[in-house]
Amino acid sequence: MGLFFGHFFQNAMPYIAVIFLQFGYAGLNILSAIALNGGISHYVLVVYRHVFATAIMVPFALILERKFRPKITVKIFIQMFVLALLGPLLDQNLYYMGLKLTSPTIACAIGNMLPSMTFAMAVICKIEKLDLKRVRCRAKLLGTIVTLGGAMLMTFYKGSVVNFLGTKHGPQPNIPSTAVLKHHNKGEYIKGSILLIISNLAWAAFFVLQAITLRKYTAHLSLTALVCFLGTLQAIVATLAMERRLSVWTIGWDWNLLASAYAGIVTTGVAYYVQGLVMKRRGPVFVTAFGPMVVVIVAFMGHFILAEEIYVGGIIGTVVIVIGLYFVLWGMYKESKEKKEEVNGEIIVEAIIGEGIELAIDQKKEGLTITTIPSMASPNYMEKEH
Repeated sequence: MGLFFGHFFQNAMPYIAVIFLQFGYAGLNILSAIALNGGISHYVLVVYRHVFATAIMVPFALILERKFRPKITVKIFIQMFVLALLGPLLDQNLYYMGLKLTSPTIACAIGNMLPSMTFAMAVICKIEKLDLKRVRCRAKLLGTIVTLGGAMLMTFYKGSVVNFLGTKHGPQPNIPSTAVLKHHNKGEYIKGSILLIISNLAWAAFFVLQAITLRKYTAHLSLTALVCFLGTLQAIVATLAMERRLSVWTIGWDWNLLASAYAGIVTTGVAYYVQGLVMKRRGPVFVTAFGPMVVVIVAFMGHFILAEEIYVGGIIGTVVIVIGLYFVLWGMYKESKEKKEEVNGEIIVEAIIGEGIELAIDQKKEGLTITTIPSMASPNYMEKEH
């Protein structure tokens, strides 16, 4: 019984990890929107976010991976530098700019383009194989499209307001809900949406490159710490170039500090590390396939914490997202099952061939007739030679 639960828990860990990541990202959307609309520069927010992330990850990397940290070659360093450019600098600055011009719900919904972008990049980089003759591949492709459609429906079709559970909630004490519920004109909305789309493109590229880098540089904590550190340096340079006022660096014991610390510790340091572990086992598409859950979580958090209203379109979109997510996960499950069967088949064949060779050696020692076991790839396979 204990062995069964241990095996079940081991298989369930990737799912549990990425689901907790989605809750972490949902909290980031709410806190970041409050801080940005409260006046903090998005460039400065990115810097402080990665200062916290670096401070958290470096000690763990130095202690836990001191004995098996791979050597950093020029190629690996370039990959780390590009990872810092794609993730900490481009993705997060563009994301914060888009979030400030739209809303947390819009940002989360557009973020659901990430699975399809990552899937396309993974196919191009030959990390994922797209064989439309296989049902599982068609299921993953269909699920990604349906999930994206549900997220777009949830955002752009509102319908009537739903009095959720027969209650009405006001904003919680000490939370400036007006900072989150700020209205924008159509031009700002379009500009913000484009920035969010480009942000997700950079994030998808980050996922794929991270998976490639982890093949050679297997120290997950060290990779996370180094990417955060390089991202901090790049973000400082960008901030000095774009923000000339020294006052922008001022931060107190307020929502700006909370947003920076939360973003750095939870959704940068911890998230980068967990993503790397899960990605090594299940691939980059698996990690991003759970992204649609953030839209649902943010909708509920916004309703109970910031008094945001839930609409009929949001409920319909949620149902569509769950359906699409089921297709994606089913395709991944079938793929994982097929790979395990292939590996088990190869192990069985190798064991049979190995036993045949040992038997032939024993017969030779005893002076008996020697039977050679030819390779399965040989045209004379299954024929006996005497």
